[in-house]
Amino acid sequence: MFPGFSPEALTFLRSLKRNNRREWFQPRKEIFETKLKAPMIQLVEAINAELLDFAPDHITDPKKAVYRIYRDTRFSADKTPYKTHVAAIFPHHGLGKQSSAGFYFHLTEKSVGIAAGSYMPGPDELRAVRMWLAENHKKFRAAARQPQKLLGKLEGSAVTRMPKGFDASHPAEDLIRMKQWLYWVELDTKLATTPRLLPELVKRFRAAAPVIAMLNAPLRKNALKSASATSPNLS
Repeated sequence: MFPGFSPEALTFLRSLKRNNRREWFQPRKEIFETKLKAPMIQLVEAINAELLDFAPDHITDPKKAVYRIYRDTRFSADKTPYKTHVAAIFPHHGLGKQSSAGFYFHLTEKSVGIAAGSYMPGPDELRAVRMWLAENHKKFRAAARQPQKLLGKLEGSAVTRMPKGFDASHPAEDLIRMKQWLYWVELDTKLATTPRLLPELVKRFRAAAPVIAMLNAPLRKNALKSASATSPNLS
C-alpha cells in the first residue's frame, strides 16, 4: 500500500511555483528527493503491482516512468528551470513511450491529474488506429463509454477534414478525424496525502484498460509484422 504524500510535498510544490529558480531549488533539493521523488517511485512500484492484474504490458521501471523535474528550455520562451508538478507515465513497453496508448498521472499543488489514452501518435500509428477504428467503431464506442463515470468522455484534438483515404460519410467520421483519443480527469489535491490515492488511480486505470488495449491493437499487429519481416529465416 502507498500511504500518500506528506503535506510537505504539496508545500514544496506551492513554494516552487513561486520560486522557480535554481538559487531557491538547490538548497532544498533534498526536500524534493525525500518528499516527492522517493514517494513517486514508491507509488509507481505500487501501481505496477496492480497493473500486473489488468495491464501487464504497461508495467514500467520507476526510473523510466517518473518524469524529471527539470524542464527542457531549449526551444521555449519560458526559461524557468523546473516543472511545478511531478508525473509518471505507463506506456506499452513494446510500442514506444510517446506513440502508443497508455496511462499517466501527475500531482500539482492544486490537483491530481489522471489521463489514459493515446496522446501523441506518429503518422504511421495515427493511420493504423484510424484504419482500425473504421472497421471496429461500434465495439470501440461501446467500450469507450464504460469509463466515463470515472474519467469523463473520450476527447482529443481533431482535424477539420476527413483524412485522405477515408470516406467522409463513414459512420465513424468523428473518431477517424481525431488525432488523440484521451480521457482526462482532475481530483482534489487533498487526495494525494491519503492512502486513497493509490486505489483511486488504479480504479481509473483499470476502467480505461480495455480502451487502451483497443487503441494499441493495430500498433501491436504492425509491430509483429515488422519483427517478422526483419527476423532471419531459420527454417
